[in-house]
Amino acid sequence: MKRRGFIAVTAGMAAWPLAGHAQQAERLRRVGVLMPYAENDPITRAFVTAFAQALERFAWVEGKNIRIDYRFASGDPALFKTYAAELVGLSPDAILASSPPAVAALREQTRTIPIVFVLVVDPVGLGFAQSLARPGGNITGFSGYDAPMMGKWLQLLKKVAPRVSRGRRPFARDDSEACSGTRRCDD
Repeated sequence: MKRRGFIAVTAGMAAWPLAGHAQQAERLRRVGVLMPYAENDPITRAFVTAFAQALERFAWVEGKNIRIDYRFASGDPALFKTYAAELVGLSPDAILASSPPAVAALREQTRTIPIVFVLVVDPVGLGFAQSLARPGGNITGFSGYDAPMMGKWLQLLKKVAPRVSRGRRPFARDDSEACSGTRRCDD
């Protein structure tokens, strides 16, 4: 019986560090967000709220296991550069960039921190990715408008509404971002 007791105590002592390790708090992840809009803009607030809610659906709760550092450039090229440097200086685990100027400013600051973009029309044409399938480097993301995909949309539209003979993609004339993936933006 003494032998069994000795083995039980030894096994318990050996497992003790593992039990203590299992009780340690989860590491707080840090994410930077560089947005092109003004902080007090209602659309910006809606984006921030939607982003937080989406993270919560995947059990990422701000203050509990994630910290999000937002910067709002308000469309100012100088602020993109300043805020990009600030965010990179915070050493986040990843940075979300929601416009081509944000991605460009961040790319100048880091080649190691992962940058995830949204609202970038032509990431390959802008030089942010080598290809959509294999972006390469530290930049990746989601592109809502891909020139080959636009052709597929038109094919689908033609199947759904065969009488349609012309189509137009609306955009603001001063929106160079929207034009970057198209052949003609001047009509």
